[in-house]
Amino acid sequence: MLDYNQEAAVYDDTRGGLPRAEAAAAAVLGLVPDTARSLLDIGCGTGLVTGRIAAGRPGLRVTGSDAAHGMAAVARQRVGAVVLADARRLPLPDAAVDAVSAVWLLHLLREPGAVPAVVAEAARVLRPGGVFVTTVDKDAAHDVGSDIDEAFAPYLAPTPADGTDLVVAHAGEGGLEVVGDAFFTGHGQGRSPVSAARGVRRGYYTSRLVLPGDSAEQLVRDLAALPDQDRRRGDPEYRLLAFRRG
Repeated sequence: MLDYNQEAAVYDDTRGGLPRAEAAAAAVLGLVPDTARSLLDIGCGTGLVTGRIAAGRPGLRVTGSDAAHGMAAVARQRVGAVVLADARRLPLPDAAVDAVSAVWLLHLLREPGAVPAVVAEAARVLRPGGVFVTTVDKDAAHDVGSDIDEAFAPYLAPTPADGTDLVVAHAGEGGLEVVGDAFFTGHGQGRSPVSAARGVRRGYYTSRLVLPGDSAEQLVRDLAALPDQDRRRGDPEYRLLAFRRG
């Protein structure tokens, strides 16, 4: 797994930067009712998306939370209200906020029980009628029918942690019902063979790929054999689901 304390320094530059963040924030806000007055962005990372959410709706009080010190420190430069917290144990009372967002978080939670715990916490801190907005099937969004996808195919993890059916089931157990969805483009995240190989070496795809033994080295060799080494393939199209607490 990546060390997100160290990754904080390069995270935005290697993940699409502001265009991707603006697209994500606009999609989140499209699913948050205009009547909402407070939003908690869990797993906020560097706060780039969090800050765009706040800027996109000035009347909304936005707080970020992240479990990595390095990420939270960067986020505080963009969003004044950022707490250091495990998303499975949020430092908030019951029914504290009108909305909770989790963008590009659930797919990382491979530990058994982690995703249902996070979804349950989101439900707990929501007021009645509040909404939980989260990305689902994040890794699958990168499958754009490219030769890079073909190279990845033999190594795909069998069950994504943020599969739509799983997240919907966990939400239902927490008293949350699906009320909408939205899609947005991951601008600047189309992979080239060179960037994909670099990502394999750095451990970027641990939520997506299973690479035992020398599999990582073999995958890097397969990627190096592809044509147009520096040409980026298509950008991913991410999906958000919105759930309402009854």
